[in-house]
Amino acid sequence: MFRNQYDTDVTTWSPTGRLFQVEYAMEAVKQGSAAIGLRSRSHVVLACVNKAQSELSSHQKKIFKVDDHIGVAIAGLTADGRVLSRYMRSEAINHSFTYESPLPVGRLVVHLADKAQVCTQRSWKRPYGVGLLVGGLDESGAHLYYNCPSGNYFEYQAFAIGSRSQAAKTYLERRFESFGDASREDLIKDAILAVRETLQGETLKSSLCTVSVLGVGEPFHFLDQETIQKVIDTFEKVPEDEEGEAGEGEGEAEAAPAEHGDGGAGDQDVAPMEM
Repeated sequence: MFRNQYDTDVTTWSPTGRLFQVEYAMEAVKQGSAAIGLRSRSHVVLACVNKAQSELSSHQKKIFKVDDHIGVAIAGLTADGRVLSRYMRSEAINHSFTYESPLPVGRLVVHLADKAQVCTQRSWKRPYGVGLLVGGLDESGAHLYYNCPSGNYFEYQAFAIGSRSQAAKTYLERRFESFGDASREDLIKDAILAVRETLQGETLKSSLCTVSVLGVGEPFHFLDQETIQKVIDTFEKVPEDEEGEAGEGEGEAEAAPAEHGDGGAGDQDVAPMEM
């Protein structure tokens, strides 16, 4: 995207019917670290990548608790996400105090979308540069919504936002039909596997991701790193052991003909395998 005469403020339409500042805000979401959400009939799992600005700094918090039955994961400008999560907490507390019942997830999402839409219609404001995955549980079941900087919102069975999220979406699209009846443990495993897809070859460790869960009889809470690492070990270490055994078998099979052939030729055959 390049600067042009139609992006000086958010209320200026381009001849093609576009609001460039809104599109820039949506681009900010794509540049943020990945966030992933999944839901079954009884549980919602939110996960995100812990991305530090440098080796000397810690990562910023990307998942926030709104209430015991609602949580939110963000991608984009963390400061904007923090402000919006505080607004969501205020809405949830006010509703609980007034009506003595938990705030329905869909109603909170509509309030959030209305707040974001106002920023697209005021020249002295700018759109929020953050996307939010809102997961919650109410009387109608488990819900997962995506709130866009444009003020639009969508309900999903599973979704991913942020940097390299397309790889996670591809994984979720292959698996989403089984999420409805999935157990809590299966949802957590699928969420971590989706996070791994966004790392593009980087080794997945518990320190690189944050996972939260809420469900029937289970208020919103974060999983500790030991629990996350145990889940990672179930699909990371077993394949490595199998590959190691297979590699030893192949090494023995290739070593046998090498003994009968020329010594120099045998070394040349082995060298690329070691690299």
